[in-house]
Amino acid sequence: MFEGQSQQSVDSRMQEDSDFRRLYFHHQKLDKKVTDAELGVLPIDDRTLTRMKREKLMAKDRLTRMLGEHGH
Repeated sequence: MFEGQSQQSVDSRMQEDSDFRRLYFHHQKLDKKVTDAELGVLPIDDRTLTRMKREKLMAKDRLTRMLGEHGH
C-alpha cells in the first residue's frame, strides 16, 4: 500500500498512533467501497464515487506523510 514502507513499519505505527490507525482503517473502508462501486456491487452515482476516490487519495497521502515523519 505504501511504497518503500514495510508492513512492519505500518503495523508498528498502527500500534503507537491512534490517529494513524483510525485513518488507516478509514482508507481501507473507502478502498472497499470504491472497489465495490467500480465492480457494480455498490450502486453509487459518479459524483459520489469521484468524491470517495479523492478522499481515499488524501487519506493515503496523509498516511504516507505520517509514515515518513515516523521514520525520521
